[in-house]
Amino acid sequence: MIKTNEGKAAIFDLDGTLLDSMDVWHQVDVDFFAERGLTLTDDYMTDVCAMKPDEVARYTIVRYGLHDTPKALSQHWDEMVLEAYGTTVQAKPHAVEYLDDLKASGARLAVATSLSPKVREIAMRHVGIDSYFETVVSVEDTKAASKSSPEVYLLAASRLGVRPEHCTVFEDLLTAVRTAKKAGMGVWAMEDSYSAIDRDEIARIADGVINDFDDAPRQLL
Repeated sequence: MIKTNEGKAAIFDLDGTLLDSMDVWHQVDVDFFAERGLTLTDDYMTDVCAMKPDEVARYTIVRYGLHDTPKALSQHWDEMVLEAYGTTVQAKPHAVEYLDDLKASGARLAVATSLSPKVREIAMRHVGIDSYFETVVSVEDTKAASKSSPEVYLLAASRLGVRPEHCTVFEDLLTAVRTAKKAGMGVWAMEDSYSAIDRDEIARIADGVINDFDDAPRQLL
């Protein structure tokens, strides 16, 4: 049972945190690179993991010398991603039960994601978590280029009317964990295979690390 959390807020990332989706995104990348005859490298994945979609498009075009416009490339990716997120993505184990418990405890809930609005909406509907959150914020809603800036977390907190020090962020990537801590928020890190290379540093910075939401804190920080 989660203890009463009135006056506290939980802000959740989607990819790799609430959603078991990183393999799906990787498969979209694999399929796209294969159709273009390009090589998908680890350093490319690291470079783009926290960028806005339009930033990823521009970076990819420059890096690989593509003739697409950023808009056309983003639209093509959107079609591939929407299909995947609307049909195959699943919630992380025990995520729905944890959201139920937090909601019942009086905690305020928000999403802070790098996913575009269309993708996040279809994914959240598909796994049945769209009704839990008072606000859903994308990096696109801010002036920042990625989660290396705290703007997306601060915007979520502002929309909830909760001070940053009363917010707990759930994230999986090192950049996001580090940024949320710099914003003055508590941070719990979700173990995910795509962030395994940074496991030690994530564990050092975060307030705690969980393997799934059955391990999540029973009271927010």
